[in-house]
Amino acid sequence: MDAPATPHARAPRNHVVDVVLIVFSAALGYIAVTTLERPFGWPAWTGSVELALGLCACLSLWWRLTHPVAVATVLLVAGTFLSSVSVAPLFALYAVALLCSIRVTILFCALNLVSVAGPLLLRPEFHASPLLLLSAHVVGVIAATAFGLVIRSRRALVQSLRERAVAAETEAALRASQAEHEAREELAREMHDVLGHRLSLLSIQAGALGYNASMSSAESAQVVEEIRRNSRAALQDLREVLHVLRSPQADVPLPGAADIPTLVREAFPVGGSITLSDENGLTSVDSGVPALLGRTLYRFVQEGLTNVRRHAAGADTVVSITGRAGSDIRAEIRDTGAGAPAPQAASGTGSGLRGLAERAALVGGEISHGPTDDGGWRLAMKLPWLA
Repeated sequence: MDAPATPHARAPRNHVVDVVLIVFSAALGYIAVTTLERPFGWPAWTGSVELALGLCACLSLWWRLTHPVAVATVLLVAGTFLSSVSVAPLFALYAVALLCSIRVTILFCALNLVSVAGPLLLRPEFHASPLLLLSAHVVGVIAATAFGLVIRSRRALVQSLRERAVAAETEAALRASQAEHEAREELAREMHDVLGHRLSLLSIQAGALGYNASMSSAESAQVVEEIRRNSRAALQDLREVLHVLRSPQADVPLPGAADIPTLVREAFPVGGSITLSDENGLTSVDSGVPALLGRTLYRFVQEGLTNVRRHAAGADTVVSITGRAGSDIRAEIRDTGAGAPAPQAASGTGSGLRGLAERAALVGGEISHGPTDDGGWRLAMKLPWLA
């Protein structure tokens, strides 16, 4: 069974319509009562009574939108027995079709069609053409029902479109919020990778300068120069990242696989060594590694070396990269674990590894890490390289 529609709020314009319908129905009822002659034997006062009852029935149209079923029932009964109630039941039937369920609408439509038998049976002598009366009544009932259903369908369509518009706005707001969140995460990853690498170098260099009092003046000057060079490089890296984030179509090149040898050379081993093993030449300029994979590979090596400097300074480290098109790119950073945490190095929060995992997941890859048998640490990543 269809649920009844929600009654409409009574807007100011509905009051005007109510008054017009009441006056119009009462006027037609007055014309009908004064025009038709009373049946033989009826006293004169019956006309006034019928007119008063018809006016009261027409006044019920004021509540047709708030109580459509009750008003339609009253006018249906009154229209069956009173000549002063002629078109008012049609207005009530329209309200039923507009506001009530389909089953209730069909019921009242059928009852209104049958109600025409009342005037035909009570006053047959005044209807020269019963067929004409019956035809007009049927047309009026069907028209009132159809018009109410059409307006109801139109309002339902408008309401549906409004709900869809609200849903679309909500979805757009959620997408914008999600895009903003992703942009913030991307910014956080870039800042962590760029600044974390450079600042770890500065921390180790500054720590070595402060803790190694036996360094000669030339060695100290060299370390200071390295600190100054890495500070400038950190600022330049920061400017490039911000420029790219502000303008995605910028022509500032982001680091890729070909920049990994430079990254390894710039690393600052304290008492240990860093070796790059690249059997298939993936870090060469003409290796053909896609830009996105190359950038992910670069950030992997950068984060791995940063972690080695933080937690195993002085350990021998090997960076190995293998792979080919149509297969997987496998990268691994393995240290011996013989070193110690770098002086003045901040303890990690794990955000770097989480960022690496997110980067790898974006290109369908994965990372793994854990201790090795010789007491060191291993960080590995696998990236799919489609041909």
